[in-house]
Amino acid sequence: TSVLFETSPISIPAAPLTLHQNYPNPFNPSTTIGYYLPAAARVRLDVFDASGRRVAALVAQDETKGLHSVSWNGRNGLGDPVSSGVYFYVLRAGK
Repeated sequence: TSVLFETSPISIPAAPLTLHQNYPNPFNPSTTIGYYLPAAARVRLDVFDASGRRVAALVAQDETKGLHSVSWNGRNGLGDPVSSGVYFYVLRAGK
């Protein structure tokens, strides 16, 4: 056996905080939102309507480092179905 080439050790930088595209999109009757945390953190994931009003709080808790996902069933904080339209989700984690 012969060595063709050698490299010095490499380091891979940690993945940043990442918010993934929901799927399916458009959704009916629910959708899944994924995100990656580079470290354990307090997490908030909220859904807002096009007017900027929060319609649902999906996550509000401490979570561990790694991949996470949550499903949204298209209902507001009172459990009522939201109307069809465009919605935005915002992830806040740590500082």
